[in-house]
Amino acid sequence: MTTKRGFGRLNYVTASPAAFQAMLHLSEHARKSGLDAQLLELMSLRASQINGCAFCIDMHTKDLRAAGVEEQKLYLLSVWRETSLYSPRERAALAWTEALTRLDEGGVPDAIYENVHSEFSESELVDLTIAVVAINGWNRLSIGFQAEAGHYRAGSLKLTEA
Repeated sequence: MTTKRGFGRLNYVTASPAAFQAMLHLSEHARKSGLDAQLLELMSLRASQINGCAFCIDMHTKDLRAAGVEEQKLYLLSVWRETSLYSPRERAALAWTEALTRLDEGGVPDAIYENVHSEFSESELVDLTIAVVAINGWNRLSIGFQAEAGHYRAGSLKLTEA
């Protein structure tokens, strides 16, 4: 059963507009933080892969393609440790994203924190963490309410200009 606008179980946008706006503000903060927009998209795609969020995987893949990110970076994101395509800063952010997304695996190891802290200022690290919090929240909304994947058009949900 699919309702209009691609929501299966419940359209959380109309069911609780205030909650939706709160999530938008969280995401917008991350986008306006000064962190690289493509880095934030890569992090969002990686968290969405881990969480199995089809809607968000569809969205972030299309947005990254539209932004001109090379295809190999998209294809190899789930195995980013096995390739040299990612910069040290991207690798630190991806490791941080994975550790925060997989908290059930015992928290964030000191080595991951030390590495990400060597690549990002304290302010950037907080903003990076807010970006991870936001995508994990969106993943849970989309998975829980079965947002339908496959209909997203690149750039249609941009919160701010990159």
